[in-house]
Amino acid sequence: MSSIVCHLPIDTQNGIATDARIKKQRPPPLVVSRPRDLIQEACKHLSISDHQLRRIMQLMEKSMEQGLATSTKNVAVKMLPTFVDSVPNGTEKGDFLALDLGGTNFRVLHIKLEGKETKMTGKIFRVPESIMRGTGEALFDHIADCMAKFMEENNLKDATKLPLGFTFSFPCEQDGLTKGKLVTWTKGFKASGVEGADVVTMLRDACHRRKDIDIDVVALLNDTVGTLMACAFQENTCQIGVIVGTGTNACYMERLDRIPKLAGYVDEHGVTPEEMIINTEWGAFGDDGALDFLRTKWDDAVDRESINPGQHLYEKMISGMYMGECARVVLEDLAKQGLLFGGHSDAISVPHCFPTKFVSEIDSDLLEDDDRTFQKTYQILEDIGVEMITANDCANVAYVCSLISTRAAHLTAAGIAMLLNRINKPHVTVGVDGSVYRFHPTYPSLLDAKIAELIVGDIEYKLMLSEDGSGRGAALVAAVATRLKEEKLAAMSSALSASKQ
Repeated sequence: MSSIVCHLPIDTQNGIATDARIKKQRPPPLVVSRPRDLIQEACKHLSISDHQLRRIMQLMEKSMEQGLATSTKNVAVKMLPTFVDSVPNGTEKGDFLALDLGGTNFRVLHIKLEGKETKMTGKIFRVPESIMRGTGEALFDHIADCMAKFMEENNLKDATKLPLGFTFSFPCEQDGLTKGKLVTWTKGFKASGVEGADVVTMLRDACHRRKDIDIDVVALLNDTVGTLMACAFQENTCQIGVIVGTGTNACYMERLDRIPKLAGYVDEHGVTPEEMIINTEWGAFGDDGALDFLRTKWDDAVDRESINPGQHLYEKMISGMYMGECARVVLEDLAKQGLLFGGHSDAISVPHCFPTKFVSEIDSDLLEDDDRTFQKTYQILEDIGVEMITANDCANVAYVCSLISTRAAHLTAAGIAMLLNRINKPHVTVGVDGSVYRFHPTYPSLLDAKIAELIVGDIEYKLMLSEDGSGRGAALVAAVATRLKEEKLAAMSSALSASKQ
């Protein structure tokens, strides 16, 4: 059992710590202090026992089964069918396009597959704010225009009709591999006429209006599915994809006979697949109260001040968007109790003054600082305006940050272990991506160790860092969809020939 632990330069734009130079200042010497005992007592609910984690696993699986049984209404964990029913098997080959739209920038990529080898070229384009807030037709015309420029620059305009995988990272309700209606815009997009419309149809129509590019949209997916597929290209045993970055989500390969809401499903070729990747949307686990037994007053405070109170409660205990704020509200409370910073709480009381990159950097301080001088921690506290910082303050801040990080890793481990137990295959690779997993100094090892403790039986698993799920993964979904289509058409032709004999 292993995971890939990254020790890369940290990217501040992804919200995780940087290798910034720290002033060579030191707080006063560390002394034994009764407040530390009081802080440990106050923070005891941030530590989650294995018994509690196993209860979370049971509750999460129950929520997922509710999502598999019914439509998405009135269930916390939506369990959305993706209509992707196979992973790469190594025989995929040819040229494929990928379109990755998930924010103010989008990418167009060309990927050439030959066995396990890939050659990829791509270009990033901007979506101007006027187009983000204009009409849907203008938005997709802009996308088609950028695709046409990319294809011309890469001598692809005269190529045969190229299969395209479309990563569309907005809430979407899919009815098939190439059918998906936008539920609601997020991330600042307000283009009219798109909500409730099929985004694949809108992309195809925009391309047809140009008359100079010929593409075949063969798959619509989200970035979590892409994460799984990008890893499955390297490891055919990949059955789970997980993202732990700004937000968190997971997908996994589920048996069709355990998806009641797809009873009777047949694909466009009249075939019923044995399995299908399910997009869990597990960030919303607990929105129905399932996590109330575990959530603290600090979690309530973070949720109340968020943009979506009462929603995505599991995500708010795990992801990079909230980890720093969780630590901040704990530190603010301890300061107001007189247990930190001499009781001075003004500096730490400013919302969002303590981003997740600080948690990462302070955890790194604990790892690298054998002498416990806490230079990075001291500098961070000084930079946000805390005065009269003692070594005990630094040690206690580091303690709180380690509790928040460990809790996040262990909660994620519970979700992954539950999926591994549910899949119950002897060898499973878990594809993982996201800035928290990539760059937090202790998160990968904490995650791996706890999964090992929570799985049952003789399951062997491996955590694998995914490479470019939203881009490469989209092209791979397109490649698999093309291979399956060709195989099914060949089988139908063979059956038809046999029936005539």
